[in-house]
Formats: sequence, structure tokens, C-alpha cells
Amino acid sequence: MRQQLLTILLAGAVLGGCASTTTEPLPSATPAQALAMQQRITWGINAGSVRQLRQQGWERYLQAQLHPGKAVLPPAIQAQIDAMTISQTPMDQLVMATEQRRKDSNAVMDDTAKQQAQKDYQQELNRLAREAATRSLLLDVYSPNQLQQQMSWFWLNHFSVHQGKHNLRAMVGDYEMKAIAPHALGKFRDLLAATVHHPAMLRYLDNEANAANRINENYARELMELHTLGVNGGYSQKDVQELARILTGVGVNLGAETPKVKPALQAQYVRRGLFEFNPNRHDYGDKQFLGQPVKGRGLAELDEALDRLSRSPATARFISGKLAQYFVGDTPPPALVASMAQTFQKTDGDIADVLQTLFASEAFRQSLGRKFKDPMHYVVSAVRLSYDDKPILNAGPMLGWLSRMGEPLYGRQTPDGYPLSDAAWASPGQMTTRFDIARTIASGSAGLFKTDGPQPLEKPAFPQLSSAVYFQSIEPALSPATRQALQQAGTPQEWNTFLLSSPEMMHR
Repeated sequence: MRQQLLTILLAGAVLGGCASTTTEPLPSATPAQALAMQQRITWGINAGSVRQLRQQGWERYLQAQLHPGKAVLPPAIQAQIDAMTISQTPMDQLVMATEQRRKDSNAVMDDTAKQQAQKDYQQELNRLAREAATRSLLLDVYSPNQLQQQMSWFWLNHFSVHQGKHNLRAMVGDYEMKAIAPHALGKFRDLLAATVHHPAMLRYLDNEANAANRINENYARELMELHTLGVNGGYSQKDVQELARILTGVGVNLGAETPKVKPALQAQYVRRGLFEFNPNRHDYGDKQFLGQPVKGRGLAELDEALDRLSRSPATARFISGKLAQYFVGDTPPPALVASMAQTFQKTDGDIADVLQTLFASEAFRQSLGRKFKDPMHYVVSAVRLSYDDKPILNAGPMLGWLSRMGEPLYGRQTPDGYPLSDAAWASPGQMTTRFDIARTIASGSAGLFKTDGPQPLEKPAFPQLSSAVYFQSIEPALSPATRQALQQAGTPQEWNTFLLSSPEMMHR
């Protein structure tokens, strides 16, 4: 009987969402609607977030999420983050130290010693990347600024870099926390500029190899196709070539020394951390970009190009469409995208205002409970629901689950980012893996609270969940099949597993 119930739950998770969605737009939200909207704009509800929503009401809660203050984390979580190398040492120092280690390993004459030195270098890069991913997940689970965390992931995926290239493992943590997160709800122009000037992006898309008379178009093409205008944004191959010329000399300097610059160009040289603009490598000729001239004058050309890209109507439509796909569904209504794009242009790309337009729409409300969770949303929401007040000491299991489901942090090899469509993740194999994860979490044996050694069975995650505030809130939304399965559970662990495997947990 229980196996049949599990089959029902798994099938429902693939084929349909929560049954209790509304199709009527309302000027204010009912408690059930407010909870469903909170589920959508956060990484998942827990007892604390539900209490906050009840105290503030939907409108105040939403405004606090759109315009957050400094996040206050649980002391044990903040202590973990503060103790990380990536929190204590600036990125440029980390990168230069690891680069020196690489050079030293290459200089070793003894083959055995060389192999060990190279292995140590790779392990140090792996450790730094693991710190970055751990910090990211801890913030997703525990930060009260949930919308900011979701948008940080969205933009990290939009401006995607792959940690496996070169030494990006030493850079991804800084890229996420310095280039992406501070601008996740701010002006798109500022966010775009932060990514353009970060060494992780410049290394990943090969712009450090882009120089006058040796043009590399890779970053210029992706900057327009993936980051701003979109593939149908009206630009030409000539525009790609001209933007590549504008980007010449924009690169990375991994050493302590600066290049020798021609005396006439020395005032043009820029070095900020690892970012470098080397005028010796720049094409100073005039350009014609997106139908308008750009006078050759150095790094200022890039600012002019970013202004045109960020303020183009094509960028407003492309970014609005992608945000709508992320928060509403695979094929968002054209009228919604048009309204968001209008807000984008009217506010000079204010991301929070664009999201306000989205969240106020009828289409957003109609979509609630029907958006299938990608692996990140499933893992983080399951952990948030299950372990509301217990600090995670070991994020390793979460990192492993994401890898098993094909969405590891900083792991997308191509620059297009992970797909946002439901079909990319709603497969039988994915559901089998999710059931295994649900069973592990429900049994209390996930290993999230031990830093080493075997993990003993702990108290089940929520054996009295039926009396908890958040279950009382979501219970009306459960389908008859889910309720029947929960009633048939023979143990608290089995009950927990059924809930974490339910269609309602697979959708947001």
C-alpha cells in the first residue's frame, strides 16, 4: 500500500502542481495566497518566515524583501562564514598566492615532488571553491533576505562562469559576493558593470586574450547574446566585432608587477585588484556600435557601450522575459513581459521595481504552486522546512545532492547558465533521486550537523509537524493524494519522507 502511495506522489510531482492555486487577481492577498507568494519569492518557507509574514502582512513583507537591510544570520552560521579563508583574505591575495604555488610546483625537479605539489595546488583551489559554495548555501538557508538570495542565484546563473576553467575556483566566491549579490536588487547597469570588470568573467570568456590585432570575440558575443540584448536583440556580427574592439586591453593581471606602458598612454593604465586595463593592448581606433559611433579613447569606450547595452529596449525585453520565466513559468504572458520591460526602461533598469511589477500581476498569482523546482530550489526548500532552528555544520551533503541532480554551484560548463524550464528537471530519474534525498533528510541521517565521522540517527526532522505553524499554514493546500499518503505513514520518518516527496514540495 505504501509503495503505491509513493508512486502516486512521485507521479504527481512530475505531472502537476499544488491544487489550491487561485485564478482570480485580488488587490490584497488572502493568507493562503500570501503564503504561496512567499513560497515563490523565497527559497522555501519555514516557521520563522511564516511568523514574519503573519506579523507584517504580504505588502510589508514584500517591500522588506525588495529593499532589504543587512542580513543578520544565526551566530553559529555567521561564525562559520567568518572563519572561512575566502572571508578573511581578499581575492587578489588568494589568487596570487595560489598562482605562486602553481609556479613553484612547475619548478620542482623531482617528478614525485612535482606531482605532489601540483596535487596540493589543485586541492587548495578545490577547498576555496567548496568554501564559496558552502557560504552560498548557508546564506540561502538562513538569511532573512530571501529574495535577495534568490536573485543572487538568478544573476549568478545569468552571468554564469564555470569554476573548472583556469583558477576560477579561487575567484567564484568573490564573484558571487562582490559582483553579484550587492547589485541583485539594484540597477541592472551597475550589476552588468560589476560582472564586466570582474576577473572571473574576463578569464572565463577569454577577454584577457583580447588585444588589438589579436581580436577575441568570445566575450563580446556572449555579452550581447546572453547577458543583455538576447539572441534576437537586433545586433549584427559587425556589432560583435566592434564590441570586441572596445573590449581590447580589458583583462586580468595575476602578478604583483605592472606592465611597461608607452609614456603617452601611462595615464590610461588602470589596475584595481586583479582587474587591468592595459592601453598597450587596446584598439584606439573609432568604432561604430549599435548604429552609433564610439570615439576611440580607452576604457571610457566600455562605459559608453555598457550604457547602450543596459538601456536598449531589447535588453529590457530580454531581461524581463527571463525574470518572468523564472518567477512565473516557461511561457510567461507577453503582456506581462511588456509591462515589466516598460518598468525596466522607465526606472533605468531598477531590478526591484521590475520585480514589483511582476509580483503585482495576475499572471504571477495564477502561476503559484505550478512552477517545478529545479534542484537548487528543492534541496534548499527541503532543508529550510526540515531544520528551521538547527545550524548546519556540514554543507557537504547538500553539495553532493546538487551534483547528483545535475546543478552544482558554479558547475555549468557552458556560459548560458542552467536551464530555467520545467522540462529540464522533471524527469523520472530526477524524481528517484529526490525521493532518496527526502528519505535521507526525513531520517535525520543526512550528515548536515557533523563535520566528520559517521552521522548518527538524530531525532526526526519534524515528527510533530502537524501541530507546527508552517504545517498548519500549508495543510489546506495539500491534495487528497498527499493527505492520504500522510495518513498511511507508519512512522514519523515515513511521514516526513512522504511530505518531502509530495507534489507540493516539488513545486513553488
